[in-house]
Amino acid sequence: MTTSRKFQRTKEDFTCERCGFFVRGSGYTNHCPQCLWSKHVDVNPGDRQATCQGPMEPVGVELKGGEYTILHRCVSCGFEKRNKMAKDDNFDAILKLSSRPTKR
Repeated sequence: MTTSRKFQRTKEDFTCERCGFFVRGSGYTNHCPQCLWSKHVDVNPGDRQATCQGPMEPVGVELKGGEYTILHRCVSCGFEKRNKMAKDDNFDAILKLSSRPTKR
């Protein structure tokens, strides 16, 4: 498998496997804007090369420079990835996530 560190824009719609919300992808969409869960599909952003395919739980939020970043952890293999909050993300879910301690 050849991996590239370069971002690959992959525009696709999906139904969240966690909450059932229909997500219209922009090519930068990497998690459900309602429940914030993701799926372990990429080795590098947009490549769809990960074989795990496990659910990725939002386990923490960081705020730096006025920008929120969600920490996702794969429930199946433990892989961790940080993703920027999207403008259409459920801000109440972000706040709820930010109020709980990060599980390590």
